[in-house]
Amino acid sequence: MGRSRPTPAPAGGEGAPPALRFDRNEWAGAFGDIGTDLPLIVGMILAAGLDSASVLFMFGAMQIATGVWYRMPMPVQPLKAMAAIVITQKLTGNVLYGGGLAIGLLMLVLTATRLIEWLARVTPLVVIRGIQFGLGLQLATLALREYVRADGVPGYVLAGLAFLATLALIGNRRYPAALVVIALGIIYAALFALRVDAVLDGVGLRWPRFFVPTASDVLTGLLVLALPQLPLSLGNSILATQQSARDFFPDRPLSVRKISATYAVMNLIHPFFSGIPTCHGSGGLVGHYTFGGRTGGSVVIYGSLYVLLGLVLSGGFNEVIRVFPLPVLGVLLLFEGLALMALLGRLPDLKADLPIALLVGLIAGSLPYGYVVAMLLGMLLASAAGRRLTRLAR
Repeated sequence: MGRSRPTPAPAGGEGAPPALRFDRNEWAGAFGDIGTDLPLIVGMILAAGLDSASVLFMFGAMQIATGVWYRMPMPVQPLKAMAAIVITQKLTGNVLYGGGLAIGLLMLVLTATRLIEWLARVTPLVVIRGIQFGLGLQLATLALREYVRADGVPGYVLAGLAFLATLALIGNRRYPAALVVIALGIIYAALFALRVDAVLDGVGLRWPRFFVPTASDVLTGLLVLALPQLPLSLGNSILATQQSARDFFPDRPLSVRKISATYAVMNLIHPFFSGIPTCHGSGGLVGHYTFGGRTGGSVVIYGSLYVLLGLVLSGGFNEVIRVFPLPVLGVLLLFEGLALMALLGRLPDLKADLPIALLVGLIAGSLPYGYVVAMLLGMLLASAAGRRLTRLAR
């Protein structure tokens, strides 16, 4: 997982938005984050009894809007802390929608008051690298513990083939690794899991359901879902995402205020159309980039697949998801996690900063409320060590 080369400046002069591309590398990059997203989406739909057409359509629509707006691989992800709480506690859709609206309002306040920029200014780079490492460690651990071993011996064989293919082709622009891995998953599903008749029975046009959260939904969602989610969102969805964008696209300045603004807008829209709360994420950007995405085209492709699934195939949703076997998702997720952890190598003073970054990452990835604890402790340690603060806001 070597360092990626900076993306060349877009044609058309400085500041000109790059054109969206839809070549094979953008298609490969489109699957770079599916290992994170799909299990969480499926888990929330099943646990909370959500309308699959609404969830899939809105998730895909926001992907498309984000790809067009940012013109870089800046995908949309489910809010991970919220998803985990909903899945484990079997909360209702009403509470989830209320929590989404609550965190949208919180992020809107942070954006409008410019508090998000202040937070960016006082957060050292070593802390952000630690948060990226912690998230990468979580993703890699989840991939190995849960996904790769999900289908027993056949799953191990499939995962092994997918791993070797990815290792051989990672970074190959002619034969993108993710497309080969997804092809392996489709072949495996066709041979062992997929029932085509059930998929065909579920074909039919479906639209998102309109919903209006009550004050009770918003208050409950704030306390149960939004407040636990906020530290992770600040650390990973905003600060670490902005830093990852700077790493891979140094010629295209991206402010934390812009990221927090689109985060807020998405979650002010989602609840009214029965969509799950979403964010941006360092892991998603790194995943798309790692597997070939260089423009917003990979995100538009990815979102279009969800829109199509929601509009036409959501009736056969439980069968369609078998096209993406968990061992295959696990391999994609593993490499996404490794790419995030490899960003530690970009620390300006590796010898001095590495212990702090590792500690921040281990705390973030292992403790309850680990991201807020890691941020606070990391900032204290960095301050005590005299580490240089980042200047992320522009």
